[in-house]
Amino acid sequence: MGKSQLRISYLEKRKELPLDLIDEFSLKIANQTLVLPIWNRTYYHLFLTISEKKEVNTQFILHILQGREKSVVISKSNFSTNTLQHFLLQENTVLKPSAYGIPEPQNGLEISVDKLEVVFVPLLAFDLNGNRVGYGKGFYDRFLATCQEDAIFIGLSFFEAEKQIEVSNDDVPLHYCVTPEQVYDFRK
Repeated sequence: MGKSQLRISYLEKRKELPLDLIDEFSLKIANQTLVLPIWNRTYYHLFLTISEKKEVNTQFILHILQGREKSVVISKSNFSTNTLQHFLLQENTVLKPSAYGIPEPQNGLEISVDKLEVVFVPLLAFDLNGNRVGYGKGFYDRFLATCQEDAIFIGLSFFEAEKQIEVSNDDVPLHYCVTPEQVYDFRK
């Protein structure tokens, strides 16, 4: 199945999930992240959930990061260049939904991509090799390609892996993907 078909299929699968199951699965995913070898790092990039798209609720991961006194970085999207700008999430950071429903910082301290050590990556589907399907604009592939060499990329998914997804030269694979039931390790 091609990326376009997977995108349609997984958007539909997520749309069918009841809200209470989304929270239950999101909490399980957050708890699964605790087994990852990432907790000795400082700067963690976290996407903020687009509720209307029934994405993984990252508030649970945010609480873990804050409880461990980690620096949390969030992004603001530029749809004219399909790029992301990164800001430190602080108590006084003002968040406002973009025209696309993405909660984004309106102010704050900008953080350079080379400081980011762990990146939690949104996705619609992924495969057994760590390839992912996103919304199709390439924001995250462009962003991940500029991260430091030893940065760790972690996908979050309600669903288990596809066998194989078609890839292009611009695709950046994940190191891990976390689902409610398991952690996939693609570093092997």
